[in-house]
Amino acid sequence: MHVTSEPAILYFGTPVVIISTLNEDGTANLAPMSSAWWLGWRCMLGLAAYSKTTQNLLRTRECVLNLPSQSEVAAVDRLALTTGTESVPAAKLGRGYRYVKDKFGVAGLHPDASHTVAPPRVRECPVQLEAVLEGHHEMAARDAVLRGRALALEVRIQPVHLAPSILMAGHENRIDPDKWRPLIMSFQKFYGLAPHELHDSKLGRVPEETYRSPDVDRGRVVERG
Repeated sequence: MHVTSEPAILYFGTPVVIISTLNEDGTANLAPMSSAWWLGWRCMLGLAAYSKTTQNLLRTRECVLNLPSQSEVAAVDRLALTTGTESVPAAKLGRGYRYVKDKFGVAGLHPDASHTVAPPRVRECPVQLEAVLEGHHEMAARDAVLRGRALALEVRIQPVHLAPSILMAGHENRIDPDKWRPLIMSFQKFYGLAPHELHDSKLGRVPEETYRSPDVDRGRVVERG
């Protein structure tokens, strides 16, 4: 029998994303998050409205979505409870956050130049998605208490950079789910995926190319000079 419950959070489990953006002075900011989902070459990001990442993304309209594997869990945890906002908001102070200017340094990660956007990619992440902001939506806009706290931001993916180790043999444009081991956040805890498919999938028999979006072609732009 089910019971009626009131969990404080409903983070049932999604991949961790390290978002890289540029600060006003041109330095890079990194922020780990997991409120993200994809549809085609579009991604929706759920972020606090006044976080440094959100401010940077709204101002520059550019970012990189870096997806760490299970191997990068320690680096992601070193970024936890850090913020790029120099005057740490009271709510974050109460949760133990501290200001860190050099996010790459504190995490032990390394930047690589992107091709079409200014923010750098994270070298250690097997998946790096350059992206541009297409729009945003204020969440809880009709709630007097929650209004203004969070935004849902739609970004469009441009070049996709993948580690060869996660590609399907014989396919340059397919990721092998048996090789890709994403880092998962579930109720504030880190998890990985068990190896091998649990059950045959009818949906998996549909050729991936049938889902190809026009955004794939739009992503082929002249490299940033």
